[in-house]
Amino acid sequence: FDLAKFPTNETIRLLASLLERMTAANDLLNKQQVTGYTRFHARVAPSIDIYSYLSRILKYCPCANECFLSLLVYFDRMSKNAYALTGRPFTIDSFNIHRLIIAGVMVSSKFFSDIFYTNTRYAKVGGLPVTELNSLEIEFLKLNSYNLTVPISELQKYGDQLL
Repeated sequence: FDLAKFPTNETIRLLASLLERMTAANDLLNKQQVTGYTRFHARVAPSIDIYSYLSRILKYCPCANECFLSLLVYFDRMSKNAYALTGRPFTIDSFNIHRLIIAGVMVSSKFFSDIFYTNTRYAKVGGLPVTELNSLEIEFLKLNSYNLTVPISELQKYGDQLL
């Protein structure tokens, strides 16, 4: 996996496939046990599939592979940090994945890119009110302990695992 040369649309295709499998598995687990709701949870699962959502973000708020790959790193960190920070486990499912994606891409784009879009634009692309996205951004940062640094070697590892 060549992080710099790999086509971003292929990265999001692979990422979407992984996230679809993850959310489907967690949806089944969540039916068996009640987990806590977070600020990221929607009342109903969005009708747009993950690949289409990622494609929409890429089309209207383009960014490089590291913005999308870093989502996996951030989601792992959030899963590890959540219990210590909130007293509840953090599970990614079909009710929160879309909000996690838009908040994560927005945050990672701000971190990795010199040029990024406004929260208003991300909110419009993500289908959320900007005030809600602002709250999600803060929560996303808290659950990542305000640490957005991802070494290239770690991004490479996650990229290799996608293939």
